[in-house]
Amino acid sequence: MKRSIIEIDEEKCNGCGKCIPNCPEGALQIIDGKARLISDLFCDGLGACVGECPLGAIRTVEREAEPYDERKVMANIVKQGANTIAAHLKHLKSHGELKLYNIAVEYLKEHSIPVPDLDGGKLPCGCPGTLAKLLKRDVPKVEDLGGGASALRQWPVQLKLLNPMAEYFDDAELLISADCVAHAYGAFHRDLLAGRILVVFCPKLDSDLEGYVEKLAQIFTNHNIRSITVARMTVPCCGGTVAIVEKALERAGKKIPLTVRTVGLNGEMED
Repeated sequence: MKRSIIEIDEEKCNGCGKCIPNCPEGALQIIDGKARLISDLFCDGLGACVGECPLGAIRTVEREAEPYDERKVMANIVKQGANTIAAHLKHLKSHGELKLYNIAVEYLKEHSIPVPDLDGGKLPCGCPGTLAKLLKRDVPKVEDLGGGASALRQWPVQLKLLNPMAEYFDDAELLISADCVAHAYGAFHRDLLAGRILVVFCPKLDSDLEGYVEKLAQIFTNHNIRSITVARMTVPCCGGTVAIVEKALERAGKKIPLTVRTVGLNGEMED
């Protein structure tokens, strides 16, 4: 069957192992100095490991793969103890995979293994980037939001659609932003976009990350880029935004001033 599953670029992977703790299913292991997917059966394709890779070596792709088997995964997970069981259940629940979650709970009950209380106390793992969370704040009055003018200077903005030879990149200051930033940060146009050319993509959900590295490298090579501001969310998976830009700079052999701005889930600028 064709489904979402992770893919590891062995040339980029340095075997650091940072992805391993974020795969409670046990689909990843370090073998011969590289992270490797040991079984399609264990990979749920949700990509919890993607944002933990500092080199952008992991991505999710659509390909023919053996169906994910929750019962076989649970047989492996229970050997690793209560914390791993809790991490896996939280992982499934935070991604809305209730069918798989129910299968996992059923497996635990069949084998007389306690089902962790996910609502009480802090549990390991979980994916902050997909965890459903109501942001508690007062609803602002419409008149208080203002009708600020758009600072957008070009179209398109999505990296997949951009022409790397477009003239608007000449002598430009770039804002390379993760998709979610503009929705989370209310002053996006005023504080981040004003005076800059915009490039947006998602390091977790977009599939052609290698193509993104290449296109950014072309932009950096063929134009005099004066500065780069990378805007990312605080969630771990968004770290891939910075990694892709840094990889593109390395490929282009360019040293361009780089600033990283991080936005919290409550819309505050963290740095």
